[in-house]
Amino acid sequence: AADLERRQIEALWAALQAGVANPDDHAELHLPGDVLLSCRAEVERAPDGAPVRIVGVVRDVTTTHLGLQRFADLMTLMPDGVALLDASGRIVEVNPGLCALLGAYPEQLRGMSALALAAELPMDGLPNWLRSVPPGAQYGYRVESVPLMRADGTTVWCELDIAVTPADDGETQWLMVVSDVSERRRAAELLRRAGLVDELTRLPNRAACLDLIDRMLAGPERDRVAVVCGGLDDFQRINASLGHEAGDDLLVTLAGRLQRDLPVGCNPARLSGDEFVVICADHAEVGGPDQLASLVADLLRTEITVHGRPVHMTASVGLATPVPSGDVRAADLLRFAEAAMLDAKRTQRRGGIAVATDGVVRLATHALELEAELQAAIVAGGLVLEYQPVVGPDGRVLSLEALVRWPHPERGMIPPGDFLPVAQRSGLLRELDLWVLRTAAAEAATWPEHEGVVPAVAVNLAGLLPGEVDFAAEVGEAVRLGGLPWDRLVLELVETSLVALPPHALAAMACLAERGVRFAVDDFGTGYSSLARLKELPAQTVKIDRAFVTGIADDPVDFAVARAVVDMARAMGRSTVAEGVETAEQFHVLRGIGVDAYQGWLFSRPLHADKVSALLEAGRLETPAATQP
Repeated sequence: AADLERRQIEALWAALQAGVANPDDHAELHLPGDVLLSCRAEVERAPDGAPVRIVGVVRDVTTTHLGLQRFADLMTLMPDGVALLDASGRIVEVNPGLCALLGAYPEQLRGMSALALAAELPMDGLPNWLRSVPPGAQYGYRVESVPLMRADGTTVWCELDIAVTPADDGETQWLMVVSDVSERRRAAELLRRAGLVDELTRLPNRAACLDLIDRMLAGPERDRVAVVCGGLDDFQRINASLGHEAGDDLLVTLAGRLQRDLPVGCNPARLSGDEFVVICADHAEVGGPDQLASLVADLLRTEITVHGRPVHMTASVGLATPVPSGDVRAADLLRFAEAAMLDAKRTQRRGGIAVATDGVVRLATHALELEAELQAAIVAGGLVLEYQPVVGPDGRVLSLEALVRWPHPERGMIPPGDFLPVAQRSGLLRELDLWVLRTAAAEAATWPEHEGVVPAVAVNLAGLLPGEVDFAAEVGEAVRLGGLPWDRLVLELVETSLVALPPHALAAMACLAERGVRFAVDDFGTGYSSLARLKELPAQTVKIDRAFVTGIADDPVDFAVARAVVDMARAMGRSTVAEGVETAEQFHVLRGIGVDAYQGWLFSRPLHADKVSALLEAGRLETPAATQP
């Protein structure tokens, strides 16, 4: 003890000579029996500041030391970081877990202020995450995510569980358990980003688009913002003929092309399905909004090899820019661009470009209302079917094509040309096809004989296609529920949906054909296949599109196309039907090149379901051939 006292006096004297204002010295003295004394000496000064005497304070801290030793032994086993802080916020003890987390040695952390760990500036003398606990609180509090400074100057995100515990001397201490939540934060960020990124193409999605446009519109160059929406033309053909995997590959390829080839400042995104959008912060940098729209159309107009097959794609494009005066939100601008794109699809040929105008937006709003009403009409049975006869040269009715009509309670009879595009854009075509198929099967099952035979019913399918896994099952269910014989059903499929059908689709068609169902290729000559492709399809009938029938009497090209179709079909054992026959002259020319059957107003307009039976019972229809002398 005497040696300790002498050493402390010498240390204090040296400190005074060195000019230390308030020197003190602390040492621990170990005595027999595991007794530990805390010996602190300091210089007491007079009111004028002159040193007067040395005051020594000796405390028995044996109990405290044993408690800290037990704490240290327990905390060594803890995988999380643990720290004990005194009332002033200084670290008293740490465990190895906290040392590893902060990249520091215990000696570096002991005595360190909690302020040194705070990565964010505190509002007062203590870090924001170190606060007093109300008296009687049992579990303290938790800070779910806070950055702490590591010894190397980097930060680590941690969760803090903090409780107040009394020390042996009655002072307050903080007990802090520190858990590394960096990985949890990264996972949460990935989840957050997943809500803003299209899973297939990894482009920003609609939510991200709205956020980006909002930020651009809030900037000083808002008038130079441009949004271009591009919708692939006839993309359903790819999914139906080559399968959804091929369609996905095509979308990924186009997304990569947009990312690679768009100018700086233009951001591509995918809205949904076959729709992409490009958001430009300053259209002046790319030559103006019209030039931007043309660029997007060019990038989406390409021939791409998908699953070994060349696919020629185009996209209809819509352009929208902010109105110079007035408050335009991101959702408005995106909606205007989509409306212009839909207008391009409706009024122009493939690959058209349209600009959002007041009229275009009004039409889009009307289409949105129509979509909701159409879906309700399908569910509630608000649609009806009419039937148009397909006749032979002698006037015998061979079949009747089911044509859907919509008698709207307020708008009156809505033409198919108005609501069918709405059904296509809104994904209602399949639901509509199922309703037509089931209704037509049930109504046709009640038809009487005509010339000793009950005619078949033809149903045009555009949403329910052979490429779908349940195609054959859905057709079979409609036939069974309607009570219609298999051989009285004709399924008409547009040529574009039959291009390069996958094996399972051909197998489904062959299965139905074996049961008696007949297939017809509708609108032949307007799509993407060739005459030779007919030999791959289990189709018994080819329907010549009205586009070639209208001018067949005076247009050499229409005549040549129609004759080529008839000759090829006959060589393959297929029959032919001419659509849209309206004049006797057309009829005679078509009959002269060997067309087997005819459909059009020349013979009969579409009939309501309750008038079909009377038509069939009345005998053959009048044709120019039947009236010839």
